[in-house]
Amino acid sequence: MDKRALVLGGGGVTGAAWELGLVAGLAAQGIDLTAADLIVGTSAGAVTGAQLASGTDLESLYQRQLDPPAGEIAARLGAVLIGRQAWIMITSSGPMHLRMRMGKLALRSRTVSVADRRRSIESRLPSRQWPSVPLLLTAVDADTGEFVVFDAASQASLVDAVAASCAAPGVWPVVTIAAHRYIDGGMRSPANADLAAGYERVVLIAPVGRRGGVIPGADKQAGDLRAAGAKVVVVSPDQAARKAIGYNLVDLRRRATAARAGRLQAAAVAACVRDVWHEPEPGASR
Repeated sequence: MDKRALVLGGGGVTGAAWELGLVAGLAAQGIDLTAADLIVGTSAGAVTGAQLASGTDLESLYQRQLDPPAGEIAARLGAVLIGRQAWIMITSSGPMHLRMRMGKLALRSRTVSVADRRRSIESRLPSRQWPSVPLLLTAVDADTGEFVVFDAASQASLVDAVAASCAAPGVWPVVTIAAHRYIDGGMRSPANADLAAGYERVVLIAPVGRRGGVIPGADKQAGDLRAAGAKVVVVSPDQAARKAIGYNLVDLRRRATAARAGRLQAAAVAACVRDVWHEPEPGASR
């Protein structure tokens, strides 16, 4: 049987809620993406990936997105910070230069405390242990710009790896693991789908499909996987879901609306996802 990879891109709190709603909706259509041989998570997708790999019932995960966000930390994402990030994206000379500049922005920014952020991440994870399913979580070294991938064999705990992957510059605190400081893996790519190279069937769920400047988008990486022989489908928010997710991706008030939008969209994309995820019946033409 072909090996299957599920790639989950970044998109903040609302993007993660949309991802979970979509996966739960696809499961209701008979498409179980949690049966993946590999899960790749970037930024918000790292949270979603850890949740899905935990073996927790999908309906329970989905229902949690609908609960009021009592006690959770609300992030600050103002116009000034957005402007600084955009300026770095469009004026950087190359990928490494961009990541190093984003690292500097993160290191000099005031955010919530590391301890408070860690507790927030812990509250979202059903398990604190690395799952048996291969799970790759991405991050970027804030000092060097180096791209880093955490897995069960790395020195990082699952909570720290998720927190590092989600450490959006200027929004959340930099995460220190084994004396290295890390920021959001989305600074390298919104999905890092190239980590699914070698897998024959890939479902790429991308709340944010494109990035600016020198950051490669999800569609570009999906095209590279197809060129290498993989069967790939990219699912991005439709018009209704984009409206539900909103422009402020860390707005906790929109989480439930985004999750419902993902669940509704599942019916519309089920056929194309099934075509990639499921082997054809014996005797059926490919």
